[in-house]
Amino acid sequence: MTKPATNNTERAFAFLKVNKRQTKPRTQGVTEIRGPYYTPMGRHYLQDVLETMGVYVDTLKFAGGSFSLMPRQVVKELIDICHAHTVRVSTGGFIEYVLTQGIDAVNRYIQECKELGFDIVEISSGFITVPTEDLVRLVEKVQKAGLSAKPEVGIQFGSGGASAVAELEAEGTRDPEWAILQAKRFLEAGAHMIMIESEGMTETV
Repeated sequence: MTKPATNNTERAFAFLKVNKRQTKPRTQGVTEIRGPYYTPMGRHYLQDVLETMGVYVDTLKFAGGSFSLMPRQVVKELIDICHAHTVRVSTGGFIEYVLTQGIDAVNRYIQECKELGFDIVEISSGFITVPTEDLVRLVEKVQKAGLSAKPEVGIQFGSGGASAVAELEAEGTRDPEWAILQAKRFLEAGAHMIMIESEGMTETV
């Protein structure tokens, strides 16, 4: 059974000064943690994390489509635990894989996200080439479904540990102005937040 978030948030050593943060839901200093991906994350693990440090966590991000390998009820339980601690839940960038299976799969994916209780659908394109116009329509589709679209923009094709340094160097980088204009299009389409991909900026430079 999910333990509800406690209202007693007085921290230990409260006399020591720390930087002040907004209360949830925050618009600044937002902290997103990664869910199942590099290591498994079960119900008890997640509860331990959120019962001890949940006041600092704004979003849990599934990654690598890990939720698609788990029992549906388990995914729902993990999402419910997050919501009990005022933590929103993001899909991570798995929609890139879904796009390769056609429009029907995309529609069913968004509907399943809604039914399971996801709050945020990340829209990334680090591994496939998608025209900006199509990504804008995808942002609008996610928003229309009652979910928050979180598109990713960057200046380099490829992503993280899945791309070798030589491959990234061969791809080169785009003009940052292109990424800025793309981000503006996404915001105009209703995106609630833009994620900046680190490759080519602060990672593998």
